[in-house]
Amino acid sequence: MSKTRQRDQGVPHPATPWDEITPGLWMGGHFWTGPSGRLRPAVVTDEFDLVVSLFTRSGHGPGPRAEHVVAELPDAPLTAAQLHFVQHLARTVSLALDLGLTTLVRCHSGYNRSGLVVAQCLVERGLPPDRAVALVRSRRSPHALHNETFTAYLADGLDIAALLAGLDPSS
Repeated sequence: MSKTRQRDQGVPHPATPWDEITPGLWMGGHFWTGPSGRLRPAVVTDEFDLVVSLFTRSGHGPGPRAEHVVAELPDAPLTAAQLHFVQHLARTVSLALDLGLTTLVRCHSGYNRSGLVVAQCLVERGLPPDRAVALVRSRRSPHALHNETFTAYLADGLDIAALLAGLDPSS
């Protein structure tokens, strides 16, 4: 497996395994810090109908009842293809919400990659990018979407970001 996560210097782990951003739309990670201050695994059993994992670790679920979409993405600048895939995932999550499915989007800590997909879903559902980012931060953590590249993607629009990323010969 390739490395998909950057070290988050100075950013604490979240205090909860997952948080509800809007009704039925949850954002979380694979790890969180409980009241004791110790790092704990966030294990999904049957709490959600759909789980989108942008980072995976064995033993973290979900249980057999949930549909599980695994789409590992780096917490780093994305290629045009990866940005288009984020759009696809956001539309998938939006459709699940329309169908009344309780949905969790998760990555390692539940800050950046999951924040990008959740915020893009909110944008697809009509929220301006700055309000989508603010909502994610207010409901998950002030540390959510601390990856400035991801917030720039949202501010510019993922279509524009993908076009610009496609111009980069290293993509």
